[in-house]
Amino acid sequence: MSINYDPFNLLDELRGQALSGGRQPSSFPMDAYRRGDNFLVHLDLPGVQPETIDVTVENQMLSVSAERWFEEHEGDEFLVSERPQGRFSRQLRLGSTIDTEHIGASYEDGVLTLTLPVSERARPRQIQIGRGGGQGQTGEGGS
Repeated sequence: MSINYDPFNLLDELRGQALSGGRQPSSFPMDAYRRGDNFLVHLDLPGVQPETIDVTVENQMLSVSAERWFEEHEGDEFLVSERPQGRFSRQLRLGSTIDTEHIGASYEDGVLTLTLPVSERARPRQIQIGRGGGQGQTGEGGS
């Protein structure tokens, strides 16, 4: 699993933030790690309504997008405005070892958790050693 990095996209995001007073959305913080036969990804999405979160996977590219908006009322005078608003997105290029048919997602307390299972064919397996000139057999069958 790797993060899709595009330096020109980062420059566009920084330019957009400068022009919008820092309220332009960009990516969101992420932690990713392997635990047993799964990769777990945690994405911080504070203040995001679950119905605005979109998770898709296509051609080993996992995309996450979400929206956060502040409802401004007539007469509001901002003293500080540091929280980005709008549409956030992040893409992760998945290795061929990920079982994309069984990716799971849950959202709790402002954190989106993705569970990316390692495919069965990519898991370690024991190879038994045969005697003589025979062929080795896997630990799942044979004598």
